Amino acid sequence: MTDAFICDYIRTPIGRYGGALAPVRTDDLAAIPLAALLARNPGLDPAAIEEVWMGCANQAGEDNRNVARMALLLAGLPETVPGVTVNRLCGSGLEAVAAAARAVQAGAGDRAIAAGGESLSRAPFVMPKSATAWGRAMEVHDTTIGWRFVNPKMAAAYGTDSMPETAQNLADAYSISRADQDAFALRSQERAAAAQETGRFAAEIVPVAVPLGRGRSMEVVQDEHPRATTLEDLGRLRPITRPDGSVTAGNASGVNDGAAALIVASAAAARRHGLSPIARIAGAAAAGVAPRVMGYGPVPAVRKLLAKAGIGLDALGVIELNEAFAAQALAVTRGLGLADDDPRVNPNGGAIALGHPLGMSGARIAGAAALQMRRGAARYGLATMCVGVGQGAALLLERV
Repeated sequence: MTDAFICDYIRTPIGRYGGALAPVRTDDLAAIPLAALLARNPGLDPAAIEEVWMGCANQAGEDNRNVARMALLLAGLPETVPGVTVNRLCGSGLEAVAAAARAVQAGAGDRAIAAGGESLSRAPFVMPKSATAWGRAMEVHDTTIGWRFVNPKMAAAYGTDSMPETAQNLADAYSISRADQDAFALRSQERAAAAQETGRFAAEIVPVAVPLGRGRSMEVVQDEHPRATTLEDLGRLRPITRPDGSVTAGNASGVNDGAAALIVASAAAARRHGLSPIARIAGAAAAGVAPRVMGYGPVPAVRKLLAKAGIGLDALGVIELNEAFAAQALAVTRGLGLADDDPRVNPNGGAIALGHPLGMSGARIAGAAALQMRRGAARYGLATMCVGVGQGAALLLERV
């Protein structure tokens, strides 16, 4: 099989829900990192790109009708370049990277873009059609996150726990304390703040010009979600699932907006187009778990992936674990035998600090792992995340 490499990675800043990026349509937002990748890789002929794979979880509003195709056209790629949108809910961006890598490895093409984008601020309200003629019943669903149009059979068989409830289920099942969750959340904020202050994110962020009307615009240049906090501040927040619960807004990821993109190519294509490989995509895996404990999904996915690769956790120098919730992340690290504060895990902060635009996050953590490996001596890196409705996804990278 042909080796597949990540050759470049770029992303937008991550905006808060209803924040600075909220005025930007999802397809426009997703187009920004695509155009930026091409601008800083002039040797890559846009017409030579064989596919754009884009992860998007919602697809209920401006991200409908194959947002990958819309975004690539808006980014200025030729109309001859095809695009496909993939949906593994929270793992959609990671699935896009894996899909692009598999195409290269199988010889179906040797250069592609893998991307992910989501604007949860612009997720629409939707109305179902009546099931009967002249029906007068009306209901409205918010598509921002979580269940809608619930199948009664699914509810009866598996339940329809909300995302915070699944995190609370893990906190209960694995005796993960509120204090440990808040300590994990604080580490995420502190590491992200340090990365911002040292300019570590600058190389991966493309500014976004946000129209303000009347010919005015505002340039968003850094992530909007991180916030300065303390354990005392976090401890004052109320639980969000039940009065005696431990999951709070402070130890959970945000509901956010953002987009990311990566160039995935073979070694031969990289040489032809003047690209510089950062990391080899050494494998990918997914696994299923019960929907009510969906956050535990990375544990079987990582075990499956490492078993296929024939390496152990001790071989990993970088671990990007998407922090849907601190309870979920701690259930995963403890399930894998990692320390709560393992320095390999999210060294520049995670989704609790940076935010979690669903379709973007997997592409972001894949790119973040590759860049972090380039900064150090790590041979192997891992990107992994939990997935709604009970799945886990994982991607293994090798330094070049």
